[in-house]
Amino acid sequence: MMWFLGVAVAITAVAAWLDFRTGEIPNWLTFGALGAGPIAHLFVTLVHTGHRVEALQDAGLAIIGGALCAIVPVGLYRVEAIGGGDVKLFIALGAVLRPLAGIEAQVWSFCAAAMVAPFWLAYEGKLFRTVSNAAFLLANPMLPKDRRRKLDPETLSWFRMGPAIFLGTLITAYLHLRD
Repeated sequence: MMWFLGVAVAITAVAAWLDFRTGEIPNWLTFGALGAGPIAHLFVTLVHTGHRVEALQDAGLAIIGGALCAIVPVGLYRVEAIGGGDVKLFIALGAVLRPLAGIEAQVWSFCAAAMVAPFWLAYEGKLFRTVSNAAFLLANPMLPKDRRRKLDPETLSWFRMGPAIFLGTLITAYLHLRD
């Protein structure tokens, strides 16, 4: 597991740097990790144990990890709370770390974002407008269509999640490696 934690930290470090610099997390990084995760689990387990069934189970767990780590981010993407690159990065993390560690990294990432975002938005002078917009974004799907409020893209504030995902993955790796 130590090797996979290191790979996850490296992937999220690259994603954080690219997201911070360009505002995008590239597909080659996320899809590459998503495809390589199950294959790497299959290969590593096969080499270490020699059991094909166990290797297939580990690869299956990587696929399940990607699927489970998609649930919350896809929901947030549907209400325009996070971007598509963030969703793909969370799915790739689930495939690399498998279900439990993938979800743990996701939770720590959201905690990191919740801690950093208010300070960053306040620094940019967008905190109160962002909180108001977030309330409308969360309430809109539950309101009748005639009462929904359309938010102009110019009024929305974006917080780059890549660095927070890196920090959450780093915390997960630290917690797993200290045990």
